[in-house]
Amino acid sequence: MSFWKKLFGGGGAEDSAPAGDKALGEESYKGFLIKAIEMRAGSEYQLAGTIEKDVGGELKSYKFIRADRMGSKDDLVALALSKGRQIIDEQGEGIYR
Repeated sequence: MSFWKKLFGGGGAEDSAPAGDKALGEESYKGFLIKAIEMRAGSEYQLAGTIEKDVGGELKSYKFIRADRMGSKDDLVALALSKGRQIIDEQGEGIYR
């Protein structure tokens, strides 16, 4: 694919689309469930995850995507779970507003 098509969004959607939101790892933290989500960016993985919690009998979900990219799934899982903990510590249930 040419440089210009990538730059202006022509084709290449499969590079950044989530792979069915496939969870590569998860962790419970302060009543929330953090999941590291597989998101390919070419040959690398882009940092993505979800934070879920049952709030008032309703399952709430917050998805985060960051610009960070890494070459291994293990690095992705570690960083996504760490970022999820950071978001929870900073915002708590406020992420669902």
